[in-house]
Amino acid sequence: MPRKSTKGPGRPAARQVKGPNGRRCGLCGKTRNLTKAECCGQWICDDEGSYALFSYARNSCARNHRRFTLCGHHFNERHAGTWQTCESCREGFATEMYVYYGTNEYNFEKLAPPPAFEPTRCGRCNGVIKLGTEEYSIGRDGYTCSNCFSFELPPPPGAARRAIIARRKGPALGRR
Repeated sequence: MPRKSTKGPGRPAARQVKGPNGRRCGLCGKTRNLTKAECCGQWICDDEGSYALFSYARNSCARNHRRFTLCGHHFNERHAGTWQTCESCREGFATEMYVYYGTNEYNFEKLAPPPAFEPTRCGRCNGVIKLGTEEYSIGRDGYTCSNCFSFELPPPPGAARRAIIARRKGPALGRR
């Protein structure tokens, strides 16, 4: 019969699985190929080499903590003091992004209490955009959600002329 937790009636106690040396990643729980994060000294997967450039994948605990947290940003920018009380970190981001970087799943310690903020809205449809997790573009007219923006690039040089020539020749089927 499993041991009962003192957290509530009928709930089994959670097991803390640790590796052979007592270490585990504080983000995903893996027990192998670990290193200490430079910023905070927490055990984390030494997996940054598994990230494929320009893939935008979120498959690396070390990279995610370094790039998407206030802890990592504070360390990389060489700010003094702790990230939780750093005015430079607070002023360096829009409030919504500051809250995201301080409370997302890549943190060992969450920002408490996070400041309140008004949600960011699309300048075209007025829909809410979650800056930390959704696609958007930003321009002189403000933010645009992924449903509203389109990439209207001019045609490459000579494309109009090639299109006219192709129409004059007609379908290329059956030609040699």
